[in-house]
Parts: sequence; C-alpha cells; structure tokens
Amino acid sequence: MPLHLFHPLVAEWFTGRFGTPTEAQALGWPAIAAGDDTLIAAPTGSGKTLAAFLFCLDRLIRRALGGALEDRTEVLYVSPLKALSNDIEKNLAQPLGELYALAEQRGLLLPSLRVAVRTGDTSASERQKMARRPPHVLITTPESLYILLTAARSREALRGVRTVIVDEIHAVAGNKRGAHLALSLERLAALCPERPVRIGLSATQQPIDEVARFLVGAPRVDAAGVPACRVVDTMAARAIDLAVEVPEQLELSSVASNEQWAEVYDRVAALVAAHRSTLVFCNTRRHVERAAHALGERLGEEQVAAHHGSLAHKLRRVAEQRLKAGEIKCVVATASLELGIDVGAVDLVVQLGSPRSLSVLVQRIGRSGHVRGGVPKGRLFAMTRDEQLECGALVRAVRAGRLDQVCVRTLAIDVLAQQIVAECAAEDWDEDALFALCGRAWPYRALGRARFDEVVAMLAEGVATREGRAGAHLHHDGVNRRLRGRRGARLAAITSGGAIPDTADYAVIAEPEGVRVGTLDEDFAIESLAGDIFLLGNTSWRIRRVESGTVRVEDAQGAPPSVPFWNGEAPGRSDAASAAVSALRADLAARLLGGEAPGTIAAWLEEACGLSPAGATQAVAYLDAGRRSLGVVPTQQALVAERFFDEGGGMQLVLHAPFGARINRAWGLALRKRFCRSFNFELQAAATDDGIVISLGPQHSFPLETVFQFLAPAALEEILRQAVLAAPMFATRWRWTATRSLALLRVRGGKRVPPQILRMKAEDLLTAVFPHAAACPENLPGGDIEIPRHPLVDETMDDCLREPLDLAGARALLERIERGELALHARDVAEASPLSHAILNAT
Repeated sequence: MPLHLFHPLVAEWFTGRFGTPTEAQALGWPAIAAGDDTLIAAPTGSGKTLAAFLFCLDRLIRRALGGALEDRTEVLYVSPLKALSNDIEKNLAQPLGELYALAEQRGLLLPSLRVAVRTGDTSASERQKMARRPPHVLITTPESLYILLTAARSREALRGVRTVIVDEIHAVAGNKRGAHLALSLERLAALCPERPVRIGLSATQQPIDEVARFLVGAPRVDAAGVPACRVVDTMAARAIDLAVEVPEQLELSSVASNEQWAEVYDRVAALVAAHRSTLVFCNTRRHVERAAHALGERLGEEQVAAHHGSLAHKLRRVAEQRLKAGEIKCVVATASLELGIDVGAVDLVVQLGSPRSLSVLVQRIGRSGHVRGGVPKGRLFAMTRDEQLECGALVRAVRAGRLDQVCVRTLAIDVLAQQIVAECAAEDWDEDALFALCGRAWPYRALGRARFDEVVAMLAEGVATREGRAGAHLHHDGVNRRLRGRRGARLAAITSGGAIPDTADYAVIAEPEGVRVGTLDEDFAIESLAGDIFLLGNTSWRIRRVESGTVRVEDAQGAPPSVPFWNGEAPGRSDAASAAVSALRADLAARLLGGEAPGTIAAWLEEACGLSPAGATQAVAYLDAGRRSLGVVPTQQALVAERFFDEGGGMQLVLHAPFGARINRAWGLALRKRFCRSFNFELQAAATDDGIVISLGPQHSFPLETVFQFLAPAALEEILRQAVLAAPMFATRWRWTATRSLALLRVRGGKRVPPQILRMKAEDLLTAVFPHAAACPENLPGGDIEIPRHPLVDETMDDCLREPLDLAGARALLERIERGELALHARDVAEASPLSHAILNAT
C-alpha cells in the first residue's frame, strides 16, 4: 500500500478511518507524490477527491509540524458548481478535525490549517477576511478564479499556489467555460514563481488523453500528442443495476397520454416508498416542477423537493440537506444534481425520459450506490415508442462501457478577448509574451498571430456606435509593443466577466419577506398577469405584479398552479447515443429479416437492453411495423426519404436519419434554404434526433430520390451561414458573444443592465459592425448577404454552426452520401409510416 508516502500521523488517521485505499487512491498517490500532473478518472464515490486532497494536506501538515507553514494559499481547488465547493469545505472539516485530535493524542502541536470557499455566494466580510489572511486551501469555481486573478489583492494571494485540483473536469472541457478555465490556469501559472502542479478529477470522460491534454496545456504535449501527465484510469466496466420501464396499462405511441403519465408517477412513487432515498432526474426544469408536484400528491408534499438551476441557491441547499438528513425521501432534479454534490447515500436513481447521452446516464445513475463495492441502481422510464428504443440502446451501450466523446471547445474568441482585458487590467504586458501565454492553453494551441492581433485591435479601438465606442478597454502602444488596461477595464472585467451566457430570466421575489426564490423565463414572465398562479420549487405562487426583471409573488397556499416554461433547455441526443440507437435498430432489423420469432427477439431485448417484457414486445412490434411500411429500417447506414399527403392535403417529406438533432438541424436548415430558393416559396421545416420533416405544397414536385443530392458538401457551409442569419439563434448568440467579449457590459454603475436594454444595445452593436444583418437574403441582389470579417461576427457564426448545429457532422454525412457509402431509399407512401409519427408530432 502507498501509505508509506504519508506522514505517520496522516497514515495512522487514514488506516483507522478507512482501512485500505481505493484503487483510485492507491494508483493516484504515487503519481501525485512524484510531483507530476495527474488525471484521475474514476467512478463517482471512488474516493478520488480525497486521493487528490490528502497528499496536499499531508504536505501542509509536514510543513506545519516543521514550523515552515507560510501564511499563504498553497492548494487551489476548482469545481464547476458552487454547491460542490461548499460540500468540499464541509467534507474537509471532518478529516482535519480528526487529524487535530489524533495529533493532540500523540503529543504533537499541529497549527491550524485554514480552508475557505470563494464563490459568487461568499459574503463581502468573508472575502475581506480571506484578503487579510489567505487560507491555505482555497475552494472556488472557474468564474471566481478568474475574478481572483484579476482583482489586485486576491491576485497577490495566489502567487504561492503550488497545487491546483480541477474537479469534474469533463463538465467544462467541451464548452466555453473550459476555454475560460484553461486561460485562467495559464494566467495563474504565469503569476506563480513555479508552475503549480495540476490534478484533474473526472467520472465520465473519453478519450481520456484529450482531457489530459486539456488539463496540462499545450507546452506539455509532445509532437505525437502525448501529454506529460500521469493518467490513472479506473473506469473499468462496473456492475450496474439498470433497467427500462414503460407504462403497461396502455400501449405506447408517439405521444404519452395523461393516463400513462399518471401510471408512471404511481410506479415512481412506489419505488420511492420502497427505498430510503431517491433522486429523480428530468431533462427540463418544467418537467421537474410537474414531476415534483405529481409525486408530492402521491407521497406527501413534505416528502418531495424540487431542485434545478432556476431555484434560489438557498432553496436548493435546503433540499440537498433534507435528503441527506433523511427528512425527505425524494428530490426531483435536472442536471443541477448530476455532478457530485453531497446529498448523502442515494439508494435509487430514476430517469424520466431518455437522458439523450451516455455520459449523462452514467453520471446520474452513478449518484447511487456510494459505498465501497456498492452497485449503482437506476430505472429509466420511457414514454414513447422511439424513446423506449433509445433508452434500451443507451442501457446496452453503457453496459458495454461506452461513453460520449469529449470535444474540447477551441479558439473561443469572445472568451479570449475577455481574458486579455482582465490580464492587461491586472498588469502591463508585452504583446508577444501575452500571445505566448494564450497559446499555452490547450484550446488556443492553434491561435494564429493574425487573429490575436485582430482581437487586440478590437479591444483597443472598440466599435463605433451611436452612443460612442463600445468595448475599448486597452491601450496599445504599437511602438513599444505594450498592452495595458484603460481606466475602468478592471472593473468591467470583474463585474461583467464569465463564460456562462445571460438568459434574461426574471427574478422571483416572495413578499412580504423579499426573499428571492428563483427565476422565470422572460417570455413566461411577460405573458403572466397579476393573480396568475404558477409552480416553482414544488410550491404554488400567486403573482402580485410583474416589474422590469422581477416577478413579485406571494404563497398561493396550494391553489392549482400552471407550470412555467424555460426556453431552449431540452438537450439533443449525443453522437455516441445516436450511434447506439442506430446500432440497436440495425440489430433488430437483421433479426427480423433473419426470420427470428418476435418472442425470441423480445427476450433478447430484455436481456441485452434491460427492457421489461411488455416493453420489449411493444418495441419489436413497433419496429416491425415501420419496416413493413417503409421496406427498410432507417439507420445511420440506411437513410429513407418518405413522402405523403397529410389530412389537410399538404405534402410532407420526412427524412429518416438517426444522427441526432444537431446534425439533422444543420442538414434540415440547409435543405429548407435550398428548397426556398428553388421554389421561391417559404417552407416550414423541423428536425429531431431521428429525422427531418419539410412541409411542401402540391406544386413542389420532384423525383424523390434526388432529395439526397440537393446539397453538395462543398456548398453546405455557405448555405448554412446565410440560413443562420435569418434564424433567431444568430441574434441571441450575438448578444452572448458581445457580453462575453466585454463589448457590452452586463453591469453598469453597480447594477445589472436590464435584459431588454441589453438586447437593444446588442442590436445597435450588431448594426454598427454588420449593417445588413437584419436584411432578408432573398430580397437582396443575388440572394446572399456579404458577411463582414469581424472577430465577434466570426465567433457568433462559429457558435451557431458548432453548438445548436453540427456543420462538421452534416458535411461528413453529405460526403458519405456523395461517395455512395450509404444505402439511400425513397418511398412515396399513401399514409405516414409508424416511424414518422414521432417526428411529425415533435413539430
């Protein structure tokens, strides 16, 4: 055992407390002891957080006992969730208390080791206390780390950091928060006399080497792409109790009925009653509120709590503590409880609907069985025929050890601009040295000097608007090649920074107490009237009045509520999940074509995919009916174009392509643009995870098989760029890009800029850099808008093509079609096939 690496006091405490180390600890400690950057990939509940912390504490204890403990921060822990940071502080307090007690028993005088949390919820008095006397262990979030690096006093306190622990690294590596964090880590490394050792922790990541490269940075990756990082991978296939359930009283269809939902809630309530503690996960906040209300009616409202990002932090914390203390039996949550927030031992995890992602499923089910040798237990409830097949495919893939691929978000220009302003506001920089610093962050390894210079010029010159120059935060001395912040740059960076976009939600304030209980979607708030009753946090609230950015409410005393909505929050299916769905469809089709009896195939589904007997029988019958109608089962190797007339006489074209919503949206949006140009007629189109539907008129006649050749791969990007300009996503993401880059400030005069004002200013800024942005391409000569070269316009367009859409995936699909690698089927049918019903109902 590697306990000999520790001070005898620490080794004795660990042996008395835990006995022997877990695999993650036994393999991780030698790597950390050697002073190497280390990435520990281990299942939730494997002790990996203690694996990272214990050696850091051991070093502090050794110095404390030797009289060499300095009054500075040496260990920095970064977590993507504020609640997780609070848990870490509490969970460190116990071992430290026990170590002090053991030291006293052994006659050792152990000076106090200070641990503190610094997040957006930290009070001003606590922040001042930390500034006067820095903690030895500082626990924070990526956004707060950025502020600490930018503010003068806290920046000085970070110079002594020797170790950085990045927890749940997979949760940020693939998005702009990850790019933001990577730059912050390089800013910290430049600040410290010696680069701090980095320790990464994760439960769901693949490929693990890419996450390691993200952790250590570009200078520590060799020409072959091998990172200078000790990787401890204990994510071997783990026993898991996982099954899919469906309503059995009524057969599934393309839409769940109220009776089926009632049956599901009855079944979930029975499962909750049979277990000590249960987490119920939903995909949207709206569904959380509905499910919490329904389960509260069955189990008693005092036994159920809601938990999601639109609830106030204090209410979420109360729900977590009540579940941990056994005061309630169930918490209904979104991704807000997906990561390792401490809610105590969880016996069962229920997922309502498909989680749409392999990694999300593993992460959520892994919240249960948190004891050594424990088996996570999860139940998925499918509500439609397609969702049942999807859930079964995900279960089969997870049992085989598959995960989603992490794709690091690269070259986020708006994040780069923000970090440049923050760093130059903190100290003057030589522009070559600053360029080198930015390039050391793995997401910016390919940053070209020309693009860097464009961003610097934008930050120095700003953008000319009707109100003056926006976003001019830097002085650029071109002769001496020096950069420094203008007056107000540091304040702008601190108050308006961060990578999480503003969603323009309204704050919900309970009167007469004046307590903030959560947020509502802006559209829902605007459409609501005084006297309306809605559900938030499993409590009914009556609206007293709607103000600018605020909804003031009072307790409705349980009166019948409506359920609020939050726009754009339902996740699309991941690439790996879509591949799993396609593989299951292909296997089922092969068995059906091979002449296997339906009962035999259903039994195989029960065994391989965890479906219930009734669910497996329904799944086989559904896919067989679709095969008979279309002559083929659509998969990622066999695409089907289906055309038919609906009841209103309109022509519907359905492309069956189970590639996930992001690829299908890109393909569908480009197809719609091509159809509109070809027929000079506005068409309706929509995309789902399994296909695309385009509403045509009787006059839109063409040979159906030619639809697969309507788009050339080489022309796809330009068509999509023009299509995106007319879509609402561009204006929204422009506002996000402008605020992230500090071209627009979220806070002015110590107050947040109201959403409607921020939206108006974003429109003015867009008009200044892109005068034709609001024009309709079809009304311009040639039909296309010339898109100007500007860093923020480029970034906004790139966001649209990468995030809600998948340009690269759609282009690869069209290239496979062009090369003849896929089987293409065209079917004109008298009525819609069973497989098209879900696609049609989703529109």
